[in-house]
Amino acid sequence: MKYLLSIIISCYNEEKNIFLIYEEIDKISKKLKDLKIDIEIIFVDDGSIDKSLDLIKKLALEDERVHYISFSRNFGKEATILAGLKYAKGDYVTMMDADLQDPPEMLLKMFDVILNEDYDIVGLQALNHKDYGIIRRFFTFCFYKIIGHLSSVPMTPNERDYRLMKKKVVEALLTLTEYNRYSKGLFNFVGFKTKWLKYELPKRKNGKTKWSIKKLFSYGINAIVGFTTKPLVLASLVGFIFCFIAFLAIIFIIIKTLIWKDPVSGWPSLACIIVFCSGIQLFFLGVIGEYISKIYLETKQRPIYIINETDEDEENYL
Repeated sequence: MKYLLSIIISCYNEEKNIFLIYEEIDKISKKLKDLKIDIEIIFVDDGSIDKSLDLIKKLALEDERVHYISFSRNFGKEATILAGLKYAKGDYVTMMDADLQDPPEMLLKMFDVILNEDYDIVGLQALNHKDYGIIRRFFTFCFYKIIGHLSSVPMTPNERDYRLMKKKVVEALLTLTEYNRYSKGLFNFVGFKTKWLKYELPKRKNGKTKWSIKKLFSYGINAIVGFTTKPLVLASLVGFIFCFIAFLAIIFIIIKTLIWKDPVSGWPSLACIIVFCSGIQLFFLGVIGEYISKIYLETKQRPIYIINETDEDEENYL
C-alpha cells in the first residue's frame, strides 16, 4: 500500500534557500519511495518581496510534486502553517522552515518511528540554538520555563514546529479555528500519542532570521495568554494580599497612635508604597488588557490569511 506525505514549507524572503531545500527533499524522496511513500511539496509564501515566489513557480513547472500558496501580504508563520495544513492531501503531514534548520533527512528517522511504533506524532526537540545570542537564549529558556509552569497543556522545552503527523492529527488541528494562534500549543492541545527526537539544531544556510526580539516577545505573550488564565488568578491573589497587608497596617497605626500618641509621619516611605502599589495595579491592568485584546480580535472574525494565488488557481483558503 502506498502513502502520500505532504511537506509544508513556510517561506518569507528565502530566495537563497528555495532550491537548496528542494534539493535536500528530493534526495530523501528516493529513500522514502523505498518505503512506498510518495511526496507532495507545498511551499507557502508569506508575502515575500524578493524572488522566492518566482523560484517556487519555476520548481512547480518542472516538478509536478511541487505546489504553492502565495499570500496577499505577510500574515506570519502561524498563518502559513494553517494554510499548508488545509491544502495538504497526504496520509502523513510535516511542516518545516525553508532555512534548512529543519533538516529533511530527519524525516527518515521520524518515519522509522511512526511506521514501526505506535505513535501518531513524531516531533523534534532542539538541543541548542547556534544562531541565537546569549540574550535570546536566556529569554528562550525563561519562556519555556514560564509557559511550562503556567499552561494547562503540557509544553515540551525547545520543541520545533517540525514534526511528522498522521492525517487524523491534522483533521483535529483544523477544527481549531482561533485567530490568535500558537501552533506548538495547538499541537499539544489536540493530544495524540507523541514521541520526541532530540537533534542538534544547525545554523541557517543563508539569510537572517525574521524573528526580532520584539516579535518573539509578542509571540511569547500570545502563547501564554492563549493557553493559560493563571495570570488573571495571580492578579486576583496579589490584589487580595495587598488588601490584607493594608488592613494589618491600618490596625497597627491605630494601635500605635492610641498607645504611644505618635503623630503620623513617614511621608517619603508612604509615597514609595503608593507608587509601588500603583505600578502593581498598572501591571495587572496590562495583563487583563492582553486577554481583552485577544477577545476583541477573535470577535472581529477576520480571516487568518488571504491567498493571492496558488498553483491550482483556487481562490481563498480561509
